[in-house]
Amino acid sequence: MTDTTTTTPYATQDETDRETTDEPFEGVYPAMTTPFTVDNEVDHEQLAANARYFERAGVDGVVPVGSTGESATMTHDEHIDVIETVRDAVEDVPVIAGTGSNNTAEALSLSRRAADAGADGLLLISPYYNKPEPAGFLEHYRTIADEVDLPQIVYNVPSRTGQSIPVDVTVELAEHPNIQGYKAASGDLNLISEVIERTRNEAFSVLSGDDGLTLPVLSIGGTGTISVVANVEPERSCAMVGAALSGDYDRARTLHHELAPLVRELFAETNPIPVKEAMHVRGHGGPRVRSPLSRLSEDRREVLRELLAAYEEGEPGTVEPEGVEPATGGAE
Repeated sequence: MTDTTTTTPYATQDETDRETTDEPFEGVYPAMTTPFTVDNEVDHEQLAANARYFERAGVDGVVPVGSTGESATMTHDEHIDVIETVRDAVEDVPVIAGTGSNNTAEALSLSRRAADAGADGLLLISPYYNKPEPAGFLEHYRTIADEVDLPQIVYNVPSRTGQSIPVDVTVELAEHPNIQGYKAASGDLNLISEVIERTRNEAFSVLSGDDGLTLPVLSIGGTGTISVVANVEPERSCAMVGAALSGDYDRARTLHHELAPLVRELFAETNPIPVKEAMHVRGHGGPRVRSPLSRLSEDRREVLRELLAAYEEGEPGTVEPEGVEPATGGAE
């Protein structure tokens, strides 16, 4: 178990703090990995240490048991135990628990249990495999929002679910007082821009769910990110998002390009395979993933180790990794 102290000064020289707003969700929310022991059990000690590490790094919240947290291969009891561990570990940041399912009754049950476990909000992936019609999407999300009085984020990731949530559905859902955010992982900036445009008058935040598109999403009115790369580089991620939200796009672009090689490598194979390996290299848990996922391939491990070494040695705004092969696959 490692509980690393963060010491790197990533703030701008004059220590500019971004102004607070009335946005329901704003800033950086690591999509937490779930560390496993050699016996394939949840490593709760390491999980708690990771949550504390993120909080010290300056994140605005944490998101356990999402797709990056391998919720698909966890039992419901494990799911709730993870939420409780993370909730107990952090002091001042909200815990947004992944509780989605393609079964509305199951998603509702998990959401209720997460609320009882102390979650501050919910992340709800759209129903996968079933491919609901617009009326089905609306009924699914409204059922949970009506029954569980927590802020909720609608998660659109068609690469995993097989279907994108229609914009009209998202706009209608944004009118519900408990549906306060949208995780945008479609890769379609036109769609994301339309969601932002049409929900501007609601208490509704649009968060990037694609690390490579976080800065573009922020530039068109997004308010933050639920991020994979923030597991590995939380301080740089917070610096980049904070600079953009403060209007310092020169600094934000510098940090965006600095993070870009790592973002590409973290999606070289299916998420969370590479990020689990990166966390292992950084001392934040073993590289183990649950079947049917498999450990990162040997050739990519070496590329990742070399890349992470470059980030360790460089000051913010100076890392320029060279010779890194472009990623060819993987999706959040």
